[in-house]
Amino acid sequence: MAGIEYKGSLEKTVILIGLCLCLCGCGQEAKLSNVETGMEAIAALDYRAAMQNFEAAREAGENLRLVARGMGIASIGLTDYASAIEYLEECLSYSNGMIGDMDFDVNYYLALAHCKSGNYETAEQIYNAILALRQGEMDALFLRGNARLELGRWEEAIRDFEQVIKTSPNDYGRLIEIYEVMAEHDLKEQGKGYLETALSERGNKMSAYEKGRISYYLEDYNQACVYLEQAKKLNTAEVFFYLGKAYEATGDYNYAITNVYKKYLDSHAGDARLYNQLGLCYLQQKQYELALESFQSAMQIPDNGMMQTLQFNEIVAYEYLGEYASAAALMNQYLSRYPDDVAAAREYGFLSSR
Repeated sequence: MAGIEYKGSLEKTVILIGLCLCLCGCGQEAKLSNVETGMEAIAALDYRAAMQNFEAAREAGENLRLVARGMGIASIGLTDYASAIEYLEECLSYSNGMIGDMDFDVNYYLALAHCKSGNYETAEQIYNAILALRQGEMDALFLRGNARLELGRWEEAIRDFEQVIKTSPNDYGRLIEIYEVMAEHDLKEQGKGYLETALSERGNKMSAYEKGRISYYLEDYNQACVYLEQAKKLNTAEVFFYLGKAYEATGDYNYAITNVYKKYLDSHAGDARLYNQLGLCYLQQKQYELALESFQSAMQIPDNGMMQTLQFNEIVAYEYLGEYASAAALMNQYLSRYPDDVAAAREYGFLSSR
């Protein structure tokens, strides 16, 4: 069983859209303590605790719209998508008819729940409704493109993606997201074309970090290292993350460990993604104790946003160490939190038999 990297996803885009409302919107009323606590639990990815808070909030007569929204988001985290759809539709039913930010936010989560249920046509209809009211909503356009890819309507999806690129040509993070989703649907070369065009047409206006990151996704790893070494003066976790991955891709794990990940972590507050990559490097070098320490160090960082990945990798490290009982016990806990991880469920069958 191999360790896994943390990757952005459909959920990431939707969570970022709703983050301000998730953490700040409920704080407008001090009496909504249960809702606030529930939202904090969601931010910490503790969805069961969040549901308990929202149930307490409902019993206490707190804002039913916020309660239903929170229960819908928590249900997505618990992979109970049918319940999520019910709660989010309940939330929308409490609207006063004046469409506002909350309605758009909830519709994004509702579309996500439908996507996770495989109801991509319904999700597409929701994105259509959002775009009918907010034509410049690039998140909806990007996510509609995702849904259309899943439906096999590639030409329509590509039109959505190209409109996003045309509207926000300098949003290289979104450009990379488009490349990644296209690569997942056997459109990797076309996705690379967008990256190559950006680099050739706007490279002279890009920062060294932007050029390095795009070069990384173009699999020009040596050039990525050159650009990202230039960007090290920014001294940010993002630069060191991509620099380390570029060196990993060249096979130079020693340099990635010593001169990138450890160098940053020794002088900065902990960064979960860097600890995770450090652990993956140690796995490659068969230094399993150090890998385990790295994953567990990341898990100690509050609100790290990647607990599922870290818990899985912790299990991998225990398995490589031959501590199958510990790995099996942790896998049992993992599957109770993330029951839709089919690969992990298969692995549990193996661990249980050891």
